[in-house]
Amino acid sequence: MANSASRTVSTSQIGPHPRLRDTVLRHLTTTHQRTAAAHTREAFTFMLHWVGGSTNPLIIDACCGVGDSSRALAAEFPDHLVIGVDKSAHRLERERDHPDPDNLYLMRADLNDLYPMLVTSGLTIDRHYILYPNPWPKPGHLGRRWHGAPAFADLIQVGHRIELRSNWKLYLEEFQIALNVAGKTSSLAQIFPDPPMTPFEAKYQASGQSLWQLVCEK
Repeated sequence: MANSASRTVSTSQIGPHPRLRDTVLRHLTTTHQRTAAAHTREAFTFMLHWVGGSTNPLIIDACCGVGDSSRALAAEFPDHLVIGVDKSAHRLERERDHPDPDNLYLMRADLNDLYPMLVTSGLTIDRHYILYPNPWPKPGHLGRRWHGAPAFADLIQVGHRIELRSNWKLYLEEFQIALNVAGKTSSLAQIFPDPPMTPFEAKYQASGQSLWQLVCEK
């Protein structure tokens, strides 16, 4: 059940982070050496086996939590293969009343490791969703936001269409600036999802908070 008393984002940051552009440029122009975690390498191998030789377009639902958004996407796009990714096995293993659809695959992986694998895999990814609204709101958290992390350079190469949603507009405004630094255009707008795609959207909407959507199409 949605929590009608959900708190709004609290931060001392009143505008885009002053180090945002420099941080994004550094990550875009630096080659990062990172050894992928064993569980992510194994999960990626199983994912490739699941995809097999299918010609169906792929959808990546990043940070999918308990997978409700992935299930919604699988129902909305029955001609796509939907891959929901989260770092928590506990969240992914939460039981549902009905079996998952055949075009859905949920996997535990570290997206910081998975994004480079997806870029070099040769897979054609149609849509890429990041719907988990955890913006790390303190100014010192910039490096933990996707657009301030080294993974940003690979993240923006995954998917012909990238969509983010959040209840913190500034988070998406920063991501839009980062996309601009990378030479990509995007649109940002308020949305009124019916029904909500994620449990987070449901509780924030029930508490009267505004919801925002950022879309980048290549």
